[in-house]
Amino acid sequence: MDLHVWLAYFVASWAIALSPGSGAVLSMSHGLAYGVRQASATILGLQAGLAIILLVAGAGIGALLLASSTAFTVVKVLGAAYLLWLGFKQWNAPVLAAPDGASAAPQQALSARQRFMLGLFTNATNPKGIVFMVAVLPQFLSPDRPLWLQLLILLATTLGVDVVVMHGYAALASSLRRWLSSARTRRVQNRVIGGVLMAMGASLAFVGRVARAG
Repeated sequence: MDLHVWLAYFVASWAIALSPGSGAVLSMSHGLAYGVRQASATILGLQAGLAIILLVAGAGIGALLLASSTAFTVVKVLGAAYLLWLGFKQWNAPVLAAPDGASAAPQQALSARQRFMLGLFTNATNPKGIVFMVAVLPQFLSPDRPLWLQLLILLATTLGVDVVVMHGYAALASSLRRWLSSARTRRVQNRVIGGVLMAMGASLAFVGRVARAG
C-alpha cells in the first residue's frame, strides 16, 4: 500500500470515528455509567465488531448481504431486537441513592463480559457499518497487490484510531459522573441510556439496502 493512500485512509478513519454513531453513543453511555476504565471492555467489544464488519466487507461478504434481502433483514432484526431489549431493561432498572463519593453506575450494572458483548453486537449487527465499509474500502484497495495484507493495514489503522476516539468520548462522559450521585439523577441517567439504546435499535428498522447498479 502506497504511503499517500494510507495517509488518505488515516484521515478518513478519524472523520469516520469522530462522526456521531452507535459506537460513540454507547461509549459515552458506558463512560457515564461505569467510568473510562470499565468502559474499555465496551470499547474493545466495539473494535471486535468493527473488525468483523471490515473483514466481512473486504472479503466481499458485505456485498452478498446487500444483495440478499433475507440476509440483510435477519442482521437488521437481530441487532434492532437486542438493542431494544437492553434499552427497555436499562430504562426500567431500579435505582438507589448512592453514598457520598460513590460511583454513579446503574444499580443493575453489566459485567465486563456483557459490556464487551454489547459493544461487539452493536457494531457487528449494524447494517449501516456494512453499507459504509462496502462503499469506502474499495477506494483504498489495489487489485494489483495482496488483498489480505491491505485489509490488515486498513484494519489496524481503523481500530487504532477508533480506540482513541471512543475512549475520548467515554472520558468526556465520565467527567460528568460526580454530578450524578442522587437517586433522581441516576434514574434520569438510566432513562437516557435506555432511551438511547432503544433509539439505536429502532433506527435499524429504517436502514435500507443500497440499490445495485444496472
